[in-house]
Amino acid sequence: MSVFRNIMSRIFGRGAEAIPAQGGAQAPEQSPSRVAPETLAPGAQDEAGRFGGQVAQPSGSAAGPAPMATQGGAQVEPVDVEAVLSGMAAGSGQQLNWRTSIVDLMKLLGLDSSLAARKELAEELGYTGARDGSAEMNTWLHRQVMRRLAENGGRVPDELKR
Repeated sequence: MSVFRNIMSRIFGRGAEAIPAQGGAQAPEQSPSRVAPETLAPGAQDEAGRFGGQVAQPSGSAAGPAPMATQGGAQVEPVDVEAVLSGMAAGSGQQLNWRTSIVDLMKLLGLDSSLAARKELAEELGYTGARDGSAEMNTWLHRQVMRRLAENGGRVPDELKR
């Protein structure tokens, strides 16, 4: 599985594995179910196989409206990426600057944040500069990850996409 798909999977839930890594909106039949965690009993699974409490309910963020996806004819809310990541950070017991650092974002998600993994992500996302782990590369990666999360059904505040 690609590094970006792993990122999406950790944020959106297991249903994100079917979402294409390269740009564009996902097909409606591939859209993972978005269920508010309070609607699932602890330990209960939704249709996508996720357990209660893993997907945060969207809130009114400064990101503006994200496109509504459909599943089985019903509209589903986009995932509030900031709320999901903030919740994960609060429960991690670590001080991670996931809002600006691709390394910390990957650590928060429990993914390999090594230079090799970031080089692979850079290749997937089309980075054309030197793949040397520079601040320029890492900043670009973080911005692209946030933009692509938004393109694929996530609600991401504008300041995280800049």
